[in-house]
Amino acid sequence: MFLSVYACLCLLAACGASGSGTPVPGGASSNEAQTSGESSQPAAVTTVCRVVSNDGSLLLAGMDGDSNIYILTPEDATNLAAGTLVEVTYDGSIMETWPARFSKVTEVHTVDGGFDDRCALYLQVLEDLWEVDSGLNGDLTYIGVDLSQTSLSDSERAAVAWAFAGRHGGELLTGTWEELADQGYIDRENLCWEDGVLFSITEKPMEGVYSLTPVTFDAQKWRSGLGAYFFCDCTSVQTADGHWNGYSVGSEAIS
Repeated sequence: MFLSVYACLCLLAACGASGSGTPVPGGASSNEAQTSGESSQPAAVTTVCRVVSNDGSLLLAGMDGDSNIYILTPEDATNLAAGTLVEVTYDGSIMETWPARFSKVTEVHTVDGGFDDRCALYLQVLEDLWEVDSGLNGDLTYIGVDLSQTSLSDSERAAVAWAFAGRHGGELLTGTWEELADQGYIDRENLCWEDGVLFSITEKPMEGVYSLTPVTFDAQKWRSGLGAYFFCDCTSVQTADGHWNGYSVGSEAIS
């Protein structure tokens, strides 16, 4: 009996020495974790994006395999030009909106090198197409955008399309003519889109060696077989610092 009482007293003494905290992952008690200097806040995350447009808020396209597009509100955004690469540091959470939003942004700064404002170039081409033959724009519900034949990344294509449709108040649909016809938006038999118009840009191969980087492309807006406008053999040249300085149109056509 004496040995049993002695063992119980030793056990109680050991428990008292170890503290009364609740065990936490890693074997430390909660009171030990609180005094260890470790923070329970999530670690900061940094992601690289390209500025697609700056209309008060920054519209960003994710880079390095990130296919998302993001909005940075004015309080988080800085005065950055379209084409700039930026690193956004935030708390690791993404708000499930479209475009997405970073949670608790702590820093936005530019990345040296990598400037390329081809998104801004193609957004300008789409705006110029919108202005010509404006009768094709009437009574629209949908604005279709097809940038699948450009060298933009998936996120850049999505951002350009979203920005363009948003400026003109239409519901955005992305896809080729065939895809939109298969989905029932375009009347394949009668060759018309009653409540929408499709804008597309198609890059073309260039041969030869150039001191600066050029691109050639065709662009069109299409509403029907008898209602379409075309920019043909367009050319733009990228300067050494990454800017695409406008574009020239080889010819225009209408149907």
